[in-house]
Amino acid sequence: MKPLMLVLVSGLFITTLSAQKKEATPVAAQAAFQKAYPGATKVKWGREDADYEVNFTAGGKELSAVYDASGTLKETEEDIRTAELPAPVAAYIKQHYKGASIKEAAKITRAGGEVNYEAEVNKTDLIFDKEGNFIKAVKD
Repeated sequence: MKPLMLVLVSGLFITTLSAQKKEATPVAAQAAFQKAYPGATKVKWGREDADYEVNFTAGGKELSAVYDASGTLKETEEDIRTAELPAPVAAYIKQHYKGASIKEAAKITRAGGEVNYEAEVNKTDLIFDKEGNFIKAVKD
């Protein structure tokens, strides 16, 4: 009986520790998201540095949004077809990543309205401005 009790107590302790590690998304961020995307489905929250990222589907599109703890929207990201990237993006990749293909593409809209594009190549996110000029590379 003692070994069974020890197993049960150990399991409860591990479960409690696991629950404590998982941080809840602030109510303000959740409320701002629900107001902006009331019909969203496949909603999944996570952390992005000090902020909170939510991945979801809305209007038949795969999207994500980043909120701070007070519920202020910082940016949205929409998955797009590679053909929707500005033409200079393909030229840049062809020149700097010979033979590589774009695995994923996205349009990023910052809270102030600034638009950037992201192209994933060789496990690296390449960031471009709205005209397709290269800004930076970020390793995944």
